[in-house]
Amino acid sequence: MQLNSKFKALLAGATLALGLAACGGSGDTAQSAGSQPAAPAADSVAAIKEKGVIRIGVFGDKPPFGYVDSEGKNQGFDVEIAKEMAKDLFGSPDKVEFVLTEAANRVEYARSGKVDLVLANFTQTPERAEAVDFAAPYMKVALGVVSPDKKPITDVAQLKDQILLVNKGTTADAFFSKNHPEVKLLKFDQNTETFDALKDGRGVALAHDNALLWAWAKENPGYEVAIGNIGPAEVIAPAVKKGDKALLDWVNGEIAAMKKDGRLKAAYEKTLQPVYGDKVKAEDILAE
Repeated sequence: MQLNSKFKALLAGATLALGLAACGGSGDTAQSAGSQPAAPAADSVAAIKEKGVIRIGVFGDKPPFGYVDSEGKNQGFDVEIAKEMAKDLFGSPDKVEFVLTEAANRVEYARSGKVDLVLANFTQTPERAEAVDFAAPYMKVALGVVSPDKKPITDVAQLKDQILLVNKGTTADAFFSKNHPEVKLLKFDQNTETFDALKDGRGVALAHDNALLWAWAKENPGYEVAIGNIGPAEVIAPAVKKGDKALLDWVNGEIAAMKKDGRLKAAYEKTLQPVYGDKVKAEDILAE
């Protein structure tokens, strides 16, 4: 299946899939209303093995990192990593239950125990680290801005008093809210909504992780990532419930093993390299 058809199938069905899977309204970086989640079990890894399945939060509408294909199957870079973890834990990559998440509810899904682990292209920030525990990173990332190639945004100064499209609870939302109050932000819950808004002309540009924007622009002629790197360099990492040392240690071991034995690079070559081609190198994306 060509990547372009994957994107089209995703855009047609992802909103419905995410609507069925997501719980509403909780913030990605803050405490949510309601009682505190129960403390993790003394050996949460043993508890997961006892259940016979590991629940991992992934995106359903963020190709090539996490998305649902035309056959209703989870695909993408994060999904490949999740399958490798399930294989190591249970001997089978099928022993993973994928739970679709959105940017704004990743923290709450980990905190509440709705998932055992979040692998949803989760950028590590100090604020988020107060609410969840991040494991070793597996990707490097920065922010980028995509815009129509006929009216490219090449400098943040061009965004003054203009509408910039972002996803709620993302690093792009936080960065522009804090550092550029002169920019008007129009925020959406789901990636499909945000990119549709760009196509509809509801904003002059869209800000998101540069790794995602490069992939999207390649599949959508007429748009370019004219600003490829703004804000601080950051990393993407798995996240678990705060204080769950047993699971955190296990995930750290998994990431280290995948880096050492080449499985992380193999996941990159399977899911990301066909999208980026020669424009992006593996060492530009994969964390050491």
